[in-house]
Amino acid sequence: MERIEIAEGLDFSRLVYGMWRLGDDADTSPAHVRAKVEACLDQGITTMDQADIYGGYMAEEILGQALKGTDLRDRIEIVTKCDIVAPMGRHAGAPVKHYDTSRAHIEASVAQSLRLMGIDRIDLLLIHRPDPMMDPEETGAALDGLVASGKVRAVGVSNFRPWDWALLQGAMETTLVTNQIELSLAMHEGFTNGDVAHLQALRRPIMAWSPLGGGSLLAGAAPALGDALRAVAAEQGGDPAAVAVAWLLAHPARILPVMGTNNLDRIRRLSEATRIEIDRPTWFRLYTAALGHEVP
Repeated sequence: MERIEIAEGLDFSRLVYGMWRLGDDADTSPAHVRAKVEACLDQGITTMDQADIYGGYMAEEILGQALKGTDLRDRIEIVTKCDIVAPMGRHAGAPVKHYDTSRAHIEASVAQSLRLMGIDRIDLLLIHRPDPMMDPEETGAALDGLVASGKVRAVGVSNFRPWDWALLQGAMETTLVTNQIELSLAMHEGFTNGDVAHLQALRRPIMAWSPLGGGSLLAGAAPALGDALRAVAAEQGGDPAAVAVAWLLAHPARILPVMGTNNLDRIRRLSEATRIEIDRPTWFRLYTAALGHEVP
């Protein structure tokens, strides 16, 4: 499995296992979660993507229980996120869903994440959503302090637009290392609206969430695209889902797709995408099908 340098001394597997659905599985036992992580490791997928809010604020604890008493923590990189406050779980008393990028909230969230996962350091912390009330000086100082303390190895953002990134980065000493954005054949606007180009210009790798469009790519919502994916898969002896992920991998922006599934058989096949070859004409063949018309 190819590895991508995220920060000095820190690299991630090219494919990332997303744990946003971890709490939705009928079986959240430590043994079952360990089986998922081991299935990833067998393919060279070592990077696990979490967030405090996943699973109704339970997914981090579910992972922590699986890590307990094993050497798995030493074999993986852990990404987590903070700043969404939703009226559920430990924030059940919140009067309304909102974002909180205050220093107090970020530091408390990191402390809670470390405790729940039973770890002493987060490899990458992301601000989960742009906060329209963000004080960049306060938020930046909080992130700088967490890196300086050793509780967090690197920091980045998620779902930020280029101007949100610039506002926060301008108030920081630490370098933001990535932006995790929604990117797929179903959500391809990032390739033309400046989101991808912004990260390319900064030489920062991109993490792509929902690389299969939440399942919509293969669910018949766009028949022409589905037909194109199946045709390329048939030509290469692969799976249409793997082709959709390979389309992202083929782009020069160094995109790291974040793959989320609870199905062990599907987890065991995640690396199939790395064996699919997408040349430039094939990339545009799929892109054209996604657009619904040829490029201008």
